[in-house]
Amino acid sequence: MKSRRQTTKVRIEDLEDLFPHSAGIDVHKAVLTVCAIAGGAEGEVAEFGTTTGELRRLVEWLLEQGITHVVMESTGVYWKPVWQILESGEFKLMLANAQQVRNMPGRKTDQNDAVWLALLLRKGLIRPSFVPPAEVRALRDLCRSRATLIHDRTRVVQRVEKVLEEANLKLDTVVSDLMGVSGQRMLEAVGRGETDPEKLADLAVGRLRSKIPELIPALEGNFRGHQLFMLRELLSQHGELSERIERFEQEIGAFAPPFESAVQRLIEIPGFDRLSALAVLAETGQDMSIFTSPQRFARWARVCPGNRQSAGRSKSGSTGKGNSWLRAILVQCAWAAAHTKDTYLSAQFKRLRPRGAKKAAMAVAHSMLRIIWYLLQKQTQYRDLGGDFFAKQNLEGQTRSYVNRLKKLGFEVTLTPIAA
Repeated sequence: MKSRRQTTKVRIEDLEDLFPHSAGIDVHKAVLTVCAIAGGAEGEVAEFGTTTGELRRLVEWLLEQGITHVVMESTGVYWKPVWQILESGEFKLMLANAQQVRNMPGRKTDQNDAVWLALLLRKGLIRPSFVPPAEVRALRDLCRSRATLIHDRTRVVQRVEKVLEEANLKLDTVVSDLMGVSGQRMLEAVGRGETDPEKLADLAVGRLRSKIPELIPALEGNFRGHQLFMLRELLSQHGELSERIERFEQEIGAFAPPFESAVQRLIEIPGFDRLSALAVLAETGQDMSIFTSPQRFARWARVCPGNRQSAGRSKSGSTGKGNSWLRAILVQCAWAAAHTKDTYLSAQFKRLRPRGAKKAAMAVAHSMLRIIWYLLQKQTQYRDLGGDFFAKQNLEGQTRSYVNRLKKLGFEVTLTPIAA
């Protein structure tokens, strides 16, 4: 017997012009192709350079055309100076994802791309990318530059470890932080030509002095001339990078006052400190009204399971690209939160760790992002649910599990509740 198909009649109408006075800009390094549609059925295409004077002339031309809305693709960093100049005009700016506004195959020219962008904008068919205000973008540039310097310093430390390994100096097998106070004092002495292991071990400070018997054999190296030269240069490079990082942190602190109230809320989350809170705010801003829900916030950042289903079957749920800078900060904070005691986030990490440590860290990062949305949107304080939150959710099941395990070990178990 054939099943009856249900049909619904719909009325097809032309798409309305949501933004009649719109312009699309095809951005390149040296030239801009602009299509302006000012209410009528025809548009006007023009080309401009990318120098500051040409961009100001572009603003004047758009104002003469009566343009109110402007869209451009997020092409590398080339769109940023154009955006900064157009901000001075009375335009509603939109940044489009290049994959979402790709033109039809066989019609790829600069002029066609500009016309296509203008048409999509006019019909309201572009989902704008999130571009934070200028003060947030300034803080973002500083925080990202600081993160890059930290990565460079980490690579220098790895090169130091390589030189020490080639010279058979095993300091990193005893010292947990090779570039800590004690480690740097010993390595600088080695760079100056000191070879006596006992004198080198005596440079240890603090709790590391209890490991002097282990340090003496580890500091007996076999350096050659070029290896000592490389060690001195790497130590100098490490010091220069540390000074630059410190200067960036001071500059970040100068941009921090407008975000102070948000920072005070975020540092209450386990795993966060002041710099990590500022780094998150530099990527997201502090206005959560842009993201209508914590789910949309997590989906924008791609710090959530992927959604890929076809023919009733779920496929690979990878998170996608998203904001790699924000994800790196959140995962780093998630690892820090995993080592806290008696907190909800550490309990969540331990609960999910059997599925994989990286998956557990990503899940904690997802929870952190949702917490951030609520703290900033509701203007409330963080309240931890406690490390026993998950245990309380299934108290009977956990009790039954422990009893069964004891019975398998050969014990007869009798439970007596303790009075509250």
